[in-house]
Amino acid sequence: MTENTQQPKPAPTTELPTQYTPAEVEGKLYERWVDKGYFAADAKSDKPAYTIVIPPPNVTGSLHLGHAFQHTLMDALTRRKRMQGFESLWLPGMDHAGIATQNKVEQQLAEEGKSRHDLGRETFVERVWQWKEEYGGKILGQMRRLGDGVDWSRERFTMDEGLSKAVLTIFKKLYEDELIYRAERIINWCPRCLTAISDIEVEYQEDDGELVSIKYGEGDETLVVATTRAETMLGDTAVAVHPDDERYQHLIGKRIKLPLTDRAIPVVADSHVDPEFGTGAVKVTPAHDPNDFAIGQRHGLESITIMDERAVITAHGPFQGLDRFEARAAIVGALRSQGRIVAEKRPYVHSVGHCSRCKTTIEPRLSMQWWVKVGPLAKAAGDAVRDGRVKIHPEDMSKRYFDWVDNMNDWCISRQLWWGHRIPIWYGPDGEIVCVGPDEEPPAGEGWKQDTDVLDTWFSSGLWPFSTLGWPEQTEDLRKFYSTDVLLTGHDIIFFWVARMMMFGLYAMDGEVPFRTIALTGLVRDERGKKMSKSFGNVVDPLDWMDKYGSDAVRFTLARGANPGTDVPIGEDWVQASRNFANKIWNATRFALMNGATVRGPLPDPSEMSSTDRWILSRLNKTVADVDAFYEDFQFAKLSDALYHFAWDEVFDWYVELSKTTFQAGGEAAEVSKRVLGEVLDVTLKLLHPVVPFVTEALWTTLTGGESVVIADWPTDSGFRDEAAEREIETLQSVITEVRRFRADQGLQPGQRVPARLSLEGTTLAPHEPAIRQLLRLQPEGETFTATATLPVAGVEVALDLSGAIDVAAERKRLAKDLAAAEKEKAQATAKLGNDAFLAKAPDHVVEKIRTRLAKADEDIARIQAQLERLPQA
Repeated sequence: MTENTQQPKPAPTTELPTQYTPAEVEGKLYERWVDKGYFAADAKSDKPAYTIVIPPPNVTGSLHLGHAFQHTLMDALTRRKRMQGFESLWLPGMDHAGIATQNKVEQQLAEEGKSRHDLGRETFVERVWQWKEEYGGKILGQMRRLGDGVDWSRERFTMDEGLSKAVLTIFKKLYEDELIYRAERIINWCPRCLTAISDIEVEYQEDDGELVSIKYGEGDETLVVATTRAETMLGDTAVAVHPDDERYQHLIGKRIKLPLTDRAIPVVADSHVDPEFGTGAVKVTPAHDPNDFAIGQRHGLESITIMDERAVITAHGPFQGLDRFEARAAIVGALRSQGRIVAEKRPYVHSVGHCSRCKTTIEPRLSMQWWVKVGPLAKAAGDAVRDGRVKIHPEDMSKRYFDWVDNMNDWCISRQLWWGHRIPIWYGPDGEIVCVGPDEEPPAGEGWKQDTDVLDTWFSSGLWPFSTLGWPEQTEDLRKFYSTDVLLTGHDIIFFWVARMMMFGLYAMDGEVPFRTIALTGLVRDERGKKMSKSFGNVVDPLDWMDKYGSDAVRFTLARGANPGTDVPIGEDWVQASRNFANKIWNATRFALMNGATVRGPLPDPSEMSSTDRWILSRLNKTVADVDAFYEDFQFAKLSDALYHFAWDEVFDWYVELSKTTFQAGGEAAEVSKRVLGEVLDVTLKLLHPVVPFVTEALWTTLTGGESVVIADWPTDSGFRDEAAEREIETLQSVITEVRRFRADQGLQPGQRVPARLSLEGTTLAPHEPAIRQLLRLQPEGETFTATATLPVAGVEVALDLSGAIDVAAERKRLAKDLAAAEKEKAQATAKLGNDAFLAKAPDHVVEKIRTRLAKADEDIARIQAQLERLPQA
C-alpha cells in the first residue's frame, strides 16, 4: 500500500474506451517502454543489482508455449524488482545452435542441388551468417509481442566477437590446466547430422527390433550369444563370459570361429558379464559399443570399425556398401542359411537412442574426440549447492541435480560441424599440438593445420552468465551484475545447461557462483496434461492466442498454472477466462474513473472511513503481504490466484458494488470512498503489472496521471489491518450470498424486485441496509407486506413477501417431482451398495461411482427439502 504522505498527483483523465482491445494497446505501449529506456540497466547506478540472464533460444527457433511460459515468469520477477528500486537487468540473447542451424542451411543448399562441400568451409560459414541475418532471430520480435522487459542494448549472440573471445579464453585455460584432452573413445554418433553428440542429446524410446541368438564356434567349442544388432558381429574381436561360470571354463583362453568371416576370436573372462542373463556369453565389439570398448581395454582387444560415418558397412565381404539396417537383415539371412540362428524373437521391444534433433537412430562409434575432464568441475558444482551458496527451488529437485553432477562422465565437446566455435588447436607437421588463445597468432609455416571440429553448443552457452557481461574483461557490467540472482529454467535442462553453467562459472570466476538461486519450472502440457507434440496434433502457437485474446491473457494463464517444478496444463478456455479477467479490470477501472475515484492527496484517516472502506484496505494490505511472500518462494500460481480473487471477488464484485450506494448518496462519505477506491485500484494495478503489463499500464497511467507503472514504486504492506471490519463485511457477504441463493432457488429473476423486511437494528449491518437492498433487489415492505418466507442468516433476519413474485403451487409441484427423483436415485444406489454379490464382482471404479451417486442424491434431497420448507404455504 502506498504511503499516506505521497505528493499530490496531477488530475488524471477519466476517459477510457468502452472496450479493451489488446491489439490497439500492446504494440504501442511496448515500443514506448523501449524508447523510454525503462528496461535498460545502468552499471554505474548505486541501486542494488538484480540480474537474470535469459536462457538463450536457438537462432533457428520461434516462440513456443514453453518460451512464453518461462519468459512470463522471468519478466514478472524483473519487473517487480525494478519497481522495488533494484537496478534490474534481464539480459537477452540467442544461441548459435550448431547442429540445428547447419541443418537449416544444408537443407537450403540441397534445394539448390548443392552440399556444403561444394561451397567449402569458409564460404559455407559465410552462407550461415547470411541465413542468420535474413531468417534467424525471429523469436526476438515475438518476445516483444509477449512484453519481455529485456535490455535490448545488451543483446548477445553466442558467436559474437565478445562471446567468441570468452570461449577461446576458457578453452585455453582448461587446456593448460589439463582439464581438456583428446582421446579415442566410444561416442554417440548421428549418421544423419554426421557428428558426435553428447549423452544428454540422446533421446531414448521403445522401438520394435529383433533379438537373435547366434551360435559361434564349431563342435564342442561353441557358444551362443544374443544380439539386437547382428550387423556389428563383423567387428567382434572376442566373446566374454564370467570368470566363475562353470559352463565355459573349458573355453576361456581359447579361440573360436567367428561366423561369416575368416577370423578366430578369443573367449575372455570378464566380471562385467552377468552369468544369469541370457546364455551368460556376450559378443564383444569394442569399436561399436561402450561396454564392449571397456572390455576391450581391459583385455587388450583389437577395435575394428566396420561402418563409415553414414552407418554404411565398410568391412570386407558381401555386406560391404550396405546400410546398417540392410546389413542386419542380410547377415541374419546368411546366418540362418548356415544353421547358426538358434532363436529369433521379433518384434523385440527395447530402448533405442535417437538423435534429439533429427530423430535418427544413434550409432555408438569409436572416434578421436576432445573431452572435458569434469571430475573437479562437477565436484565444485555439487559443493556450491550442498554448502548453500546456490539454492535449488523447489528443494526436492536437488536430488536430480546431485544425481547428475555426482555421476557425470567426461564431456565430449568436439562436433564434426562447420558452424560453431572452431576448436583452437593447431597441429604441426611433426606432431606438434598448440592451443591458441584469443589474442595469440596461430603458428605459421608449412604443414600447420587447425583442428576441423567445432565445440559443442553447450560449451559456449555454459559461459552465458558471465560471458554476456564482458568476461574475460573486468567490465563494469561484470562487477555490477555478476553473480546473477536467479536462473529460471525448465527442469528438463538441468543436465544440458544448468550443470555446465555451474561448472564453468565457478571455474572462471574464482569460485563465485553464476547464480544464487536455481528456480526450476515444469513443462507446458495440453489441458489434459498430455505432452505437446506435432504427432499428437496438440501443439499451440502462442502467437495465435495473443492475436485472439491478447498477450496479457496468455501470460496470466501461464503464470496461474506455474507451481514450482510441476508441469503446466493449458487450454484455450483458460486463456479466454484470463481475457475476461483483463476485461473485468478494464471495466471496473472505467466505472471507478467515471464515478470520481482518485489518487490525489493522502488517504483519509481510518476514523473518517466506513467499515467497507476499512475492510477493503485491510484486505489490500493482506494481499500485498501474500503476494510478496509468494514471489520470494517462486509461487507464481498462488500469487496469480491471490490477485485474481482479490481483484475480481473482493474489489470488483464486492467493494465496487457496495460503494455504488455511497456514491449515489454523495457527501463526505462518498469523497472518502472515492479516494479509497482510487488507492485500491492504484495498488492492485501495480501488483498485477508484472504478470499482466499491458492492460495495467493503460489503466494505471489513466487513473493516476503517472508516467508509467513500469517505473512506479512497488506497493508495501503498511501494516494496516482491521479485523472487526473484515468480520463485519464477511457477515454482510454471508447475508447477501444466502438471500441470492434463496432467490435463485425460488426461480426469481436477478432483476426482479420483491418486498422485504430487514431486521438489522442493533447489529453491525444496520448502516449497510441501503446497499443490501440495492444488491438484493429488495423493496421497502409497504403497508400490505406479508412475510411468506423468513431467512435467519448470520444473526439477522430477512423476511420476504413472495406472494406476488412466484406461483407457489407450481413451484411446490416442481420441487416435489425433483425430490421424488432424488429419493428414487438414493434407493437404487443404496440397494446396490447393500448387495454383497454385486460388491464382490464389481470393479472398484464402478463401486466408487455408485457411492458418488448416493452422496449426490443425499445432497439433492437435503437441498430440495430446505427449499420446500422455505416456501410460503399455498
